[in-house]
Amino acid sequence: MLGATCWAVARGKNSGEAWATLGAFALIHGTGEWLDLTALIVGDSAAFTVVRTALMTVSFIVLMDFARLEAARLGLKVPGRWIYVLLALLVALVGVAKGVIAAGIVARYAIGSVSATGASLVLAWHARSLSSTAKVFTLSASAGFALYAIAAGMIVPAGPFWPSTIINHGAFFALTGMPIQLVRGVLACCISFSIWAIWGQQLAADVASPRYTAHIRRQFISTLVAMVAILMSGWMLTQYLGAIYRENEENQARTDIDLLASRLAGDTATIEAMVKALAGSPSVLPLLTLRSLQDHAVGQSVLDLDMEASGANHGFILDGSGRVIASSNPREALSGAPSYESSPLFRKSMTGVPEYQFVFDPRVSARDYYVSYPIRADDGSIVGVAVLAKSLERFEADLRQFNRPYFFVDPDGVVVMTNRPDDLYRTVWPLTAMKRAVLAQRFGALSERSMLKADIVDATWTNVDGDRNYVRRRFANHSAWSLIILKPTHELFATRFLGIVITLLVTIMALIYLLGKARRVHDEIQLDNLLKLQELARTLGVKATTDPLTGLHNRLKLGATLIDEMQRVDRYKTPLSLMLFDIDHFKKINDTYGHPAGDQVLVQLSRFVLNQLRSTDLLVRWGGEEFLTLLTGLDGPKAFRAAEKLRDAIRNIVFDEVGSITCSFGVAQYMPGETAAEFIARADGALYRAKTNGRDQVKLAPQSSLGARDLASAA
Repeated sequence: MLGATCWAVARGKNSGEAWATLGAFALIHGTGEWLDLTALIVGDSAAFTVVRTALMTVSFIVLMDFARLEAARLGLKVPGRWIYVLLALLVALVGVAKGVIAAGIVARYAIGSVSATGASLVLAWHARSLSSTAKVFTLSASAGFALYAIAAGMIVPAGPFWPSTIINHGAFFALTGMPIQLVRGVLACCISFSIWAIWGQQLAADVASPRYTAHIRRQFISTLVAMVAILMSGWMLTQYLGAIYRENEENQARTDIDLLASRLAGDTATIEAMVKALAGSPSVLPLLTLRSLQDHAVGQSVLDLDMEASGANHGFILDGSGRVIASSNPREALSGAPSYESSPLFRKSMTGVPEYQFVFDPRVSARDYYVSYPIRADDGSIVGVAVLAKSLERFEADLRQFNRPYFFVDPDGVVVMTNRPDDLYRTVWPLTAMKRAVLAQRFGALSERSMLKADIVDATWTNVDGDRNYVRRRFANHSAWSLIILKPTHELFATRFLGIVITLLVTIMALIYLLGKARRVHDEIQLDNLLKLQELARTLGVKATTDPLTGLHNRLKLGATLIDEMQRVDRYKTPLSLMLFDIDHFKKINDTYGHPAGDQVLVQLSRFVLNQLRSTDLLVRWGGEEFLTLLTGLDGPKAFRAAEKLRDAIRNIVFDEVGSITCSFGVAQYMPGETAAEFIARADGALYRAKTNGRDQVKLAPQSSLGARDLASAA
């Protein structure tokens, strides 16, 4: 929207290059924002990140060029375009040394914030020379760019150096609850409306129509209200769709982690049941009293059968001192075998409570689940402990096929099982240096970078390695070990993307309607002005070619018509004649009866003669009391006879106050090749002869093609 507005302004301003440059920035930068959104939805790659970073850098350089052009137009001293090469080289060097993310951050700091600030300053400087209304909107655009310098140039993705470590997208979202991209979009809309208002003021001044000025004002207000309503509705729709997705994903995550926990419980439930059955078996108690070798053999067989039935890979029976008296590993029951007296499995079960324990041996990558159960004598006293262990390798193999990230972590938060191999032995939440040193003795060197910033108890939406995820945790089998699953938010962005696209389409339709309506009103006003101008031209044309007293055509009309008729005669060889006449002794009429009476004679005579002529003839007032008639299609003799007939008719008219009058006539036929002045001069000469010969008569101008006899007969 900003780009389209700026390019529309560029078509009608002297500084069109600067505004076209600003429009180019808006379209390039807007394309980059859409590509960023695309990366959130469909996933990112190193090459795609490079393309987006390069596009963003170019857009900021174009914005800087707008500021440079406007500053130069205002008379300020600015560097040449060579500065852009240095800035682009700086971004490229940072990209090579520190990575693409760091390059994008430097581009925002060094180019984005500077260019937006420059645009703000030149607009503020330009506002000084504007009228009050235009100044307000220009300062509004300046303020929008100043805020954009912060939103786009200072609030950056989380990076490896200050201040991006603390002032970044995640921190802004945590503080405000909204993405910075929304703020940038709103600022771009505000800048667009400010520039549109400036453009509207210019259009209203150009059209100079109160109706159009009022329409521009109403349209600006209605468009502003419509856009605010659409954007707010779009944001609410986006949030609503996002909330639906969040609820669905939370429910799905709850189902998934219940499935994982159920799967783990299913794998371990058998040994939990079998160890209880083993501890309560009558054949086990004689093992603890060592009554006979036969009793020992029976007890050992019961242990073996229970192990086979439960799928356990290890099992043993401890006496009251923690010594192994029967085991699936015969060597473990030999004299001198290690005692389990200090083991939690033994100590807790000797208190009468079963113990459940996950055991991980990183030396052989063994993951086992141990369950111990107290063995009671006939009097209820605890005389030993039965223990069964089952490997979790099958459970781990099955979960590698799970379609979302899962982690099985020990009580300290170290990942011991996962379907993301790169995160194995990584800590989920931060640990103290002392705790990390202790764990390093068991697991080796641990990653310094934890997944989360803090421990979680149940579920939360948080950042995992910089990406927004839904994290859910479930403690496993009565222990401090836990299952954790992640749900990345790509689908959340895709769901919100639907709301964004709907908002975009509604915005486009609203703008098309409003701009179309503005164009229609503009065209109607322009057409109305054109019609008024045409009517005025016709009126002025009529006035210019009409005698104001008699209403007849004047010399100006005759000039254009006579030339056309002469050309037609030259082309088609048809005859054309002039009849020039005036009122005899008209000065005497004015002196005797006054000028109003003389004017009335001219008006009455004009109407009478006009009624005597053909529709193809042209009658004009040639001078004070002189009239000229253009007779098309008549040669000299015929025009002579027509003049005689008109002379006789005039003698019979009675004029108010004056009575009767007479007129003298001079007639001439057009001779091919002569000029209009020569043609009229011959008719005027004939009129002069008529007046000098006594007036009240008609004289025909001679032609070279007519002999004296013809002239005499015509006379």
